[in-house]
Amino acid sequence: MIAQLRGRVEQIEADRCVIDVNGVGYLVQASTRTLAMLPAGEIATVLVETQVREDAITLFGFAEAAEREWFRLLTTVQGVGARVALNILSALSPRDLVGAIQAGDRGSLTRAQGVGAKLAVRLLTELREKAGGMPVGVGFSPVLPPPVGGVEADALSALLNLGYRRPEAAAALERVMQRLGDDAALDAVIREGLKELAR
Repeated sequence: MIAQLRGRVEQIEADRCVIDVNGVGYLVQASTRTLAMLPAGEIATVLVETQVREDAITLFGFAEAAEREWFRLLTTVQGVGARVALNILSALSPRDLVGAIQAGDRGSLTRAQGVGAKLAVRLLTELREKAGGMPVGVGFSPVLPPPVGGVEADALSALLNLGYRRPEAAAALERVMQRLGDDAALDAVIREGLKELAR
């Protein structure tokens, strides 16, 4: 199964994109939120959920792990297929989904294409107890590719080895490098990166 793709974003359409990985173009279905985060023509990393059927293998892409976890949960609900799940994730962020389900907000769910009143009630009923334990994400920061090299790349590697997730670590280091500059010492960058991540 494919769990992640890293390559050049060759094409972005309304509900899908093409990621070129070493000359092979992968067609990836995605929410509008994820597609909005992808840098056209540049290298990006997309988390993937692979769906295998008799007649097709379909890839669904996500900007962050929280969105992928919600996709998996949503598709366990009767009447919610992959397309409807992506529509829900296009209309509501993971954080918004948690809030809507915990508040019993049927109106927020019916904003998603393909979700009527009956399906919204089913979603609220089946997911109310599970929503509190679901991830809310980081507000959809783009999934950044690792830096090309140098101190920032070494610092990112160190933070990943410490157990931090790539999107948060890369975003923190980007802020640190803007403050300290490209000539900063590795230990200073790591130290400041840890401070950023602790906030």
